[in-house]
Amino acid sequence: MLLCEPNISEGRDPDRISRLVESVRASSGVELLHASADPDHHRLVLAYRGEPDAVMRATVALAEVAFSEIDLRTHVGVHPRVGALDVVPFVRSSNTSEACALEACREFGREIGARGVPVFFYERSATSVERSALPAVRAGQFEGLQEKMKDPAWKPDEGPPTPHPSAGAVITGVREPLVRFNVNLASSDPSTARNIAAIIRASSGGLPHVRALGIPLERRGQSQVTINLTRYRETPLALVVDRVLEEAQRAGVAVVGTEAIGLIPRDALDGIDAEALNLEMVEDQIVDIEFDRAAAADR
Repeated sequence: MLLCEPNISEGRDPDRISRLVESVRASSGVELLHASADPDHHRLVLAYRGEPDAVMRATVALAEVAFSEIDLRTHVGVHPRVGALDVVPFVRSSNTSEACALEACREFGREIGARGVPVFFYERSATSVERSALPAVRAGQFEGLQEKMKDPAWKPDEGPPTPHPSAGAVITGVREPLVRFNVNLASSDPSTARNIAAIIRASSGGLPHVRALGIPLERRGQSQVTINLTRYRETPLALVVDRVLEEAQRAGVAVVGTEAIGLIPRDALDGIDAEALNLEMVEDQIVDIEFDRAAAADR
């Protein structure tokens, strides 16, 4: 069993979102677990699972729809991105070997490269240390990709040596379960959210395994601290959220709600008071613990 959680650069057009989702739903041998879209992020997150070959085929079908319908030259959203099909993470279950997951990921990369879109492998699939962390691969975004790929250090792992004109590039890899969690603030000015993000993220001396950004949510008249927690057992989500709440209180800005994005391991919610946090989450977002146990075992 392999879990895939692709992030697609489309969060506003309901018809296009429906076609993207249906490309996975119509693929034999996979179970669609969850789909969520956000218009401010302009991003769609899916989650589905099945045997590795079936998951790979479904993801290629998804890519073909994304490449044909999404043009990043006209795409504007607050979330960083380099591709129409931006990031394609694979998470293996306890009965799937690391080698099997890696091969499925690499086969997917070969299929995408053959379609004229460059591919970068990251996390456990990375071909160099510099490519292991997603922010490093995505630095410069789509608009800076052409110039970035002129550097031999950023030659793609698969596909052409230049970005696809409209689809950009795809980043794919095998990784551990990722906790994606947003804290929404009652302020349209994103400066407080950005300050809090800088305080908590690991890259600026904050909490280990935390990646965070502060962004505006123009449609809601709010701002958001958007968090990726890459090792939730080492840095508990409850600790991260408490730190955000403390910093927001110190800044005099109210927290109006929180969101879990995509799938979340059940034990990552330990210590989280969903009612107090006004947490937006549905039951189908909670993933079986078997996916956790496997990836953590091989670290």
